[in-house]
Amino acid sequence: MPTVRPFTGLLYDIGAVGSAQAVTAPPYDAISPVDQDRYYRASPYNVVRIVLGKKEKGDDDTVNKYTRAASYLRTWREEGILVPSKDPCLYPFEMEFRFGGEARRVRGVIAEVELEPWGGSIIPHERTLPGPIEDRLALLRAARANLSPVYGVVQGPAPELSLFLDQALAIEPDREVVDDQGTHHRLWVRTDGIGLLQGALRRQRLLIADGHHRYTVALAFREEMRKAYGPGPWDAMMMLIVDAGTEDPPVLPIHRVLVRGRVDWEPPADRVRDMAEILASLRDDDLTYGIVRMERGDAVHGVARLNGDPPTVCALHDQVLDRVEDAELRFVPDSVRAEQAVLTGDGQAAYLLPPTRVQRVWDVVAGNSRLPQKSTYFWPKPRTGLVIRPFDP
Repeated sequence: MPTVRPFTGLLYDIGAVGSAQAVTAPPYDAISPVDQDRYYRASPYNVVRIVLGKKEKGDDDTVNKYTRAASYLRTWREEGILVPSKDPCLYPFEMEFRFGGEARRVRGVIAEVELEPWGGSIIPHERTLPGPIEDRLALLRAARANLSPVYGVVQGPAPELSLFLDQALAIEPDREVVDDQGTHHRLWVRTDGIGLLQGALRRQRLLIADGHHRYTVALAFREEMRKAYGPGPWDAMMMLIVDAGTEDPPVLPIHRVLVRGRVDWEPPADRVRDMAEILASLRDDDLTYGIVRMERGDAVHGVARLNGDPPTVCALHDQVLDRVEDAELRFVPDSVRAEQAVLTGDGQAAYLLPPTRVQRVWDVVAGNSRLPQKSTYFWPKPRTGLVIRPFDP
């Protein structure tokens, strides 16, 4: 079972910053350049300055966005903008949203989780890319803190975790924000519940739903620090733990845009009217996917079916995309933006995928395999800045 503990977290002093709304942000990999500017303007204390700082003229190895992130974190602590919890705590968390026309919620708890090599009680489900790893490792070396929780799920059901959350969420939250997509993010600060949480994780494995790059970076940083200083706070990281068997978090697709490469073969596609018809036709059970390409100056929309077993993204890579010579792919969660890339000539073709289910991801892992990189979009993602885990002595 994963080893979990409460931790002393840093929280914004609402009296000093005005509101949590102004100082929080989405996870770093969901922030566009336009959004980055907007969060910079929202508050001089917005967490974006730490998690995704801007490059500035004259940046070099000694002064750059990573050293500025560390400076912001240090200064905000000294000025009382970020204040530590009085005791080590657990942080129950709830995301309330609409999905498929229905009101939904996903509940979990943010805790400190002992790092361990992949394949034990903490397991990955998709491959990683080198670029984000280099970036996040540089930030972790400078800031010496977990700035946002990695999102992990247990297969469940875990009744003890549900009991703890029922009790914790019965009172008003300590922090609450509403993001741009209408999701309500609520955080509680509790000194109790560790026994129930440990009981919930007994005989459970923790699947990384979102944060493979950050977990990989945490492992690398741990080895660096152990060689230099021995054991320390770098031996663990901050994670949001969700019981997927009870909460059933949505698993949205990440679509593929083929920027460059020659496709030798793919299944014949039935032509359909438009993107709306593609999206209405996608079924993970049936391994159907959509395709958009230009033919003689016109946008052509189609739906095709693959062979094999779901999830569809694995079949698409195995049968089509991994066979493309000199392929360059872009990964786009928004289907409209994927289509737009083809219409503007930024991509040769867009491959639209259906949503899948958490159990499908577990099935792939159970077969000692991984999904291709950027295959799943566990949604919603927890808001960044509601709690930070510093590497204090």
